[in-house]
Amino acid sequence: MTHASPSRRGGVDWRVVRSWVIALVSTVVVFGAVAWIVTHAPGWEQVKTSFLNGEVFADALPGIARAFVVNIQLFVAAEILVLIFGLVLAVMRGLPGPVFFPIRILATIYTDVFRALPGILVIFLLGFGIAGLGIIDPKTNPIVYGIAALTLIYSAYVSEVYRAGIESIHPSQEAAARSLGLSRWQSLRHVVIPQAVRRVIPPLLNDFIGLQKDTVLVSFIGVVEIFRTAQIKQAAAFNFTPYMAVALVFIVVTIPLTRFTDYLIARDRRRAATGSAR
Repeated sequence: MTHASPSRRGGVDWRVVRSWVIALVSTVVVFGAVAWIVTHAPGWEQVKTSFLNGEVFADALPGIARAFVVNIQLFVAAEILVLIFGLVLAVMRGLPGPVFFPIRILATIYTDVFRALPGILVIFLLGFGIAGLGIIDPKTNPIVYGIAALTLIYSAYVSEVYRAGIESIHPSQEAAARSLGLSRWQSLRHVVIPQAVRRVIPPLLNDFIGLQKDTVLVSFIGVVEIFRTAQIKQAAAFNFTPYMAVALVFIVVTIPLTRFTDYLIARDRRRAATGSAR
C-alpha cells in the first residue's frame, strides 16, 4: 500500500507552490523597495515631469512607431548583407595552404580592425568621408551609408561566429565527404557549412539583436529614423518623454527576440545532453 508524500497531497505538490509563493513575495518586496526609493528621491517630481509626461508620451508614440519602419529597413538590408559577407570572411580565414595566405591575412586584418573600431566612428567615416571624396553622388541617400557601415561592422563579428561553427565540425565529417568523391569546396558547401550554420543560429540571433539596436546610430549622419524623430519631438515639446517612447518600442521588439534566442540555446543544450546520454 502506498502513502502520499506529505509534500504531495490531493495531486498538489506543495513544495512547488511554496517555491512560487516565495519567488512572488521576494519579487514584490525587491521591486517595491526600488519603486519606493525612486519615488521618494529628492528630484523625483522633476524627473517625472521631464521623462514621464503622459500627454507628451501619447502625442509622440504614434510618430515614433511609424519612424521605426526606417530602422526595420536598415536592419533587414544590413542583416542580409552581413549573413553573406560574414560567411565569405569566415571561409576566407579558413582557406588552407600557403597560396591563400594573403587572403587569410586580409580577412584577419579586416575582422580585427572592424571589431576594434567603435560603430559610431565607422558610421561617421562612411557618412561624411566617402561623400567628401566626390566619387559618389552627393545626393545619395544617407541610408545607403548607414547600411554599408552596419554591414562592415557586424560582418566582422558574424564572421567569427561562423568560423567558430565551422571549426566545431569534426574533421571526420569532411574526410568522409572527401572519401565519397567530393572536392574540398563541395565538402565545405554541402557538409561542413550547413552543419555549422545550424549550430550558430543562437549566437547569430544575439548579434542581430545588437544590430537592430545599433540602427539608431545612423541618425548621426542625417537619417530620420526612430531616434532622430524622438529628438525632433523632444525639441518641440521641451520634454524628454519621447525618448521613453523609443525605449518602449525597442523593449517590445527586443525582449521577445531575446527570449526566443534563450529558448534556442536551451533547446540545443537539451539535445546535446540527450545525445551524450545515449
